[in-house]
Amino acid sequence: MTRADPAAARPPHPFIYLVLILPFGICSGFVVVTLAYQLSQRGVDASQIAAVVAADLFPQTWKFLWAPFADTTLNRKAWYAIGAALTAAGIAACGLIPVTARDLPLLTALVLLMSAATTFLAMSTEALIAHHTADQVKGRASGWFQAGNLGGQGVGGGAGLWMAQHLSAPWISSAVLGGACVLCTLALMWVPEPAREHSRGMGQHNAGGGFQPALKQQWSNLTAVLKGLWTLARSRRGFLALLVVFVPVTTGAASNLWAAVADGWSASADTVALINGTLGGFACAFGCLIGGLFCDRLDRKTAYLLYGAAQALCAVAMALAPHTESMFAVFTLLYAVLNGMGYAGFSAVVLETIGAAGAATQYNVYASLSNTPILYMGLIEGWAYTRFGASAMLYVEAALAAVAIVVFASASAATSRRRAVLAA
Repeated sequence: MTRADPAAARPPHPFIYLVLILPFGICSGFVVVTLAYQLSQRGVDASQIAAVVAADLFPQTWKFLWAPFADTTLNRKAWYAIGAALTAAGIAACGLIPVTARDLPLLTALVLLMSAATTFLAMSTEALIAHHTADQVKGRASGWFQAGNLGGQGVGGGAGLWMAQHLSAPWISSAVLGGACVLCTLALMWVPEPAREHSRGMGQHNAGGGFQPALKQQWSNLTAVLKGLWTLARSRRGFLALLVVFVPVTTGAASNLWAAVADGWSASADTVALINGTLGGFACAFGCLIGGLFCDRLDRKTAYLLYGAAQALCAVAMALAPHTESMFAVFTLLYAVLNGMGYAGFSAVVLETIGAAGAATQYNVYASLSNTPILYMGLIEGWAYTRFGASAMLYVEAALAAVAIVVFASASAATSRRRAVLAA
């Protein structure tokens, strides 16, 4: 009997995954809310702030390149602890650097490094979910997982900004958030460490020892990932699964810029901290739980696209409504709920497609692709706001989401007809 068998009989409550992914969300929220707002108040323009946000997203786009290391070295809990410790250190270090345009390159580099650290704790959590979750409840588990991710963004952003604005020194806020990241490692006590796969290729241990054989094994693992991705992409199910997470649907890109563009609605720092931070985090978490439940009752790709269409309509409504502080609060909260539903839909689609073997690598191929539209949409929307204003930013997001949904629907119909012809 392996160590994974007790977990199969008594899987952890998915609330554990909420706690484990919190540091990932805290780090992101700290960057896109706390740092972004502080930079905007010191005269840094939206396009430069968008570049800092892009630095936070960049490692998330390429993390599939080092995901094989998480699948084949150390163990899930060890990688989690390393990632959490480095994330905490990075957030704490940000509090010691002046938030000014002159120090922007140093801040950007630090954001890049701590974002890379969060990839390892996220990979560990994703692999634990894949090992310990039955297919029929993967939507529910996805909801709890993304509730921790997006709820953590509310903690890191809202609580971080409030503390930075009201406490005597900015490093206190960063230190508190860093400490919270470390405390989340305690949740590992309630999750069994899954047994390693010993199959050929992914998950095979290096028997020879030494750096060169280990490096060769990792290169072999990466090659296997790329070949597997190509094989998957050639199938209809795999192609549609890749397409649905690559197109700019449910990106939530505007939420990464709310703090930077809040002046367009005359929103104060306290409002940004409360609505886009703490309450926004709760709204996202609620959306995740609701979205995850629906994903266990509908076709998961269809649910994901429906969430994206609703989010696009929310962006249009926000652009048309009066640009006041109260409307900022109402629409950012609604947007947060829909964003949470979309994130839960994404995780449900991916967990439905991947297996347990090499789970960190497989999940992060999809996660990397899904972060690509978040990255470029953030840059596009930052440019649109700087050139044309807040309404244009929202219209651009909605228009591109609508195009993406049409592209997916067309691809789905075309591949369905092709499959019918081949079957005939």
